[in-house]
Amino acid sequence: MSDAPVDSSKRTWLIASGCAGAVGAGIAAVPFVSSFQPSEKAKAAGAPVEVDVSSLQPGEKVTVEWRGKPVWILRRTPEMLASLKKTDAEVADPKSERTAYPTPEYAKNEWRSRKEEFLVVVGICTHLGCSPVDKLNPGPQPSLPDNWEGGFFCPCHGSTFDLAGRVFKNKPAPDNLEVPPYKFLSDAKILVGDDSEA
Repeated sequence: MSDAPVDSSKRTWLIASGCAGAVGAGIAAVPFVSSFQPSEKAKAAGAPVEVDVSSLQPGEKVTVEWRGKPVWILRRTPEMLASLKKTDAEVADPKSERTAYPTPEYAKNEWRSRKEEFLVVVGICTHLGCSPVDKLNPGPQPSLPDNWEGGFFCPCHGSTFDLAGRVFKNKPAPDNLEVPPYKFLSDAKILVGDDSEA
C-alpha cells in the first residue's frame, strides 16, 4: 500500500462525491422506509370520528363513516322517543341482551343510547349486511304494517327496526343494530369509535 499523499483537488472531489452519494441514498431510502408506516387512509379507517351535532334538528339523521361502516346519528323527537314504549312488545330483543353484537352498558336502556334524544348505531342490517333505509315517519307505508311507529326497513329481505334500532320479531335479521363505542365530548360533539372514560 502506498503512503503517497492524495492530491488535495482529488480529496475535495472524493469528499463531495461521497457526500452527494450519501444524500442520494438517504433520499432514495425515504419512500422505502415510509412504506412501512400505515397510510393516512389506513390510520383514518380505524381512528375515532368526531361529529358536530349542533346543527342536527330533531327528526334529522346524519351518516358518518367509521372503520368503513356507516354510522347513523339520529336526533329523536319526543314523539319518536314515546313510540319506543309502543314497540317494546313487538321487538325480538327489547333489552338488548343478545351477545352477537354486544350492546355497551351505557346503551342498555329503553332508548339504547347515552342521551335519550341521540341514537348512534351502525347502519348495517344484522342479517346479511345490507343497508336499511329510513322509514322514520309513522303510519301505513308499502311493505310496512299499518301500525308502523317509524324506524328503519331493510328492503333486501324485509327486516324492520324501531327508532332504537331494535329488530322486530319474526324477521330475518337476528339481532338489533349494533351500537358502536362512542362518547360525548360536549353537548355539540360526539366521538364515534372511542368510549373510554376521560
